[in-house]
Amino acid sequence: MAVDIEFQKKLGNFTLNMCLKSESRRIGILGASGCGKSMTLKSIAGIVTPDEGRIMIDGKVVFDSSRKLNLKPQARNVGYLFQNYALFPTMTVKANIAAGLKGTKLQKSRRVEEMVKKFQLEGLGDRLPGDLSGGQQQRVALARIMAYEPDVILLDEPFSALDVFLKDRLQQEMIEILSDYAGTVILVSHSRDEIYRFSDELLIMDAGNAICFGKTREIFADPQWKDAARLTGCKNIAEIRRLGDHMIEVPNWGITLRMTRTVPQDIRYLGVRAHDFVPIWGQEVKNSIPVEVRSVAELQFEKKYFLKGAVEEAEEICWFVQRELWEVLDQKGMPDYLGIPEEKVLLLR
Repeated sequence: MAVDIEFQKKLGNFTLNMCLKSESRRIGILGASGCGKSMTLKSIAGIVTPDEGRIMIDGKVVFDSSRKLNLKPQARNVGYLFQNYALFPTMTVKANIAAGLKGTKLQKSRRVEEMVKKFQLEGLGDRLPGDLSGGQQQRVALARIMAYEPDVILLDEPFSALDVFLKDRLQQEMIEILSDYAGTVILVSHSRDEIYRFSDELLIMDAGNAICFGKTREIFADPQWKDAARLTGCKNIAEIRRLGDHMIEVPNWGITLRMTRTVPQDIRYLGVRAHDFVPIWGQEVKNSIPVEVRSVAELQFEKKYFLKGAVEEAEEICWFVQRELWEVLDQKGMPDYLGIPEEKVLLLR
């Protein structure tokens, strides 16, 4: 198993309960700020010591409280990419890459030159980090990690401080750089786009606890839990009353939905993603809500409509319209209703 982790760490009033078992080589951890994502990585790396539990990476136990085993960070063979890359500011690119390498001077030099070539840093070897672009700094930091061939690479929100354009470019660059890396990579982020793009399996965290774990695309398609749906980008989540095996009432939206699939008894919420509504002009149809626009946000490629629910204190219903539908709306006006296709309904606990 690539990762077999189960531990607890208490810090003040916050308690992290982590459980992650996976054979995937690309794992994402998604959660809001302060949920324990970075503490999880620091515990794996040995920077933070859990109160109890066990951490095993690629068959190697690096922490086991029952055996009083706690390998030092340098003995864990873990590469940690911090948010700001943590390059040594007064050391050249080559010196940064060489930091931590073992062997003779010739062996180190050869390994550094290999990394310089692999990460397309030719001509930059004698520069200081402050003279490099964000993308170049990222490549140096990755080169330094890859130089000593770690068993696992931990990525701690490496794109959080970047603008959108640079973020997209560096995400793709990192995916390409790591494409031939055979070890395990764990990326923590509060960005669902980063996680979706990068990871094969996904752990969703909230307030120090693991909510759900599974294949990334399957969780996005069917989050099953309210908090997981919110973190994967669902804008419309409402409480429901189950009226039977195939019927649910959504009081805040003023509708009753009739379903062909069976509604499990433990379902408490319904979710509909903002892009999944279907505009309907004319007579009301099954499983639809009336359209009463409260406000509109017009962006370059999308219009966001915020609709009034059936109850005054209810959250607004978000309907996001891609640019290709704008002409239809211009011609026909606002729809009378928004239909909710059954296959787009998220049933949530």
